[in-house]
Amino acid sequence: MDSAPSTDRTGIGYLPSAAQTLMKLVVTGPFGVGKTTLIRTLSEIPTLHTEEAMTQSSTALDDTAGLPDKTTTTVAVDFGRLTVPDDLVLYMFGTPGQERFFPLWADIARGALGALVLVDTRRLEDSFAVMDMVEEHGLAYAVAVNRFPDAPAHTDEVLRKHLDLAPETPLVQCDARERRGSIDALIALAEHALTRLPEPPPAPQALATSQPPSASPSPSPPLPRDPS
Repeated sequence: MDSAPSTDRTGIGYLPSAAQTLMKLVVTGPFGVGKTTLIRTLSEIPTLHTEEAMTQSSTALDDTAGLPDKTTTTVAVDFGRLTVPDDLVLYMFGTPGQERFFPLWADIARGALGALVLVDTRRLEDSFAVMDMVEEHGLAYAVAVNRFPDAPAHTDEVLRKHLDLAPETPLVQCDARERRGSIDALIALAEHALTRLPEPPPAPQALATSQPPSASPSPSPPLPRDPS
């Protein structure tokens, strides 16, 4: 298995400054939904991707109906980084979409604050297993509808009902090949994940320094009486 970077972007550092806030996010979804494409579109550094050519052996396992141009598949993890305003650095970890790779999911998601679940309106039911797994891990998540050219368009209301989304779960429609919409999807997830973080414990109250009571002055001895 080979790993290869995408188009080189020279002059970009790999390590953020100490003043930045770091957030690990998972980009997930079923097979062929556009996870690798979205990470490549957004990453400000050369992406790590672990893709292998699809072979005849996988045809019985990977349903490519509706994906005539699908010739490769992620077999481990995709990785990219995006810095957004307020010095928030988003580390994107893409997961394989096939069920046979689900055992990797928990390892990839360990330490993540949220998950962006990509869905395809031609195959919405394929997203249910992934969404169940995200919920079982207790991750905050947002749903991004990747608009394929031949995919049917639906309103957000219809999609929310079909996907059984909670009212607070963000839903964004985007094209994974286009940067602006993809950034909106990732920022929607980041903002949602931040609202789910527990409140920090209150700062301890400063204890008042107790001063020992001042000692009462000793009574002066009586003056001697004048003998005269």
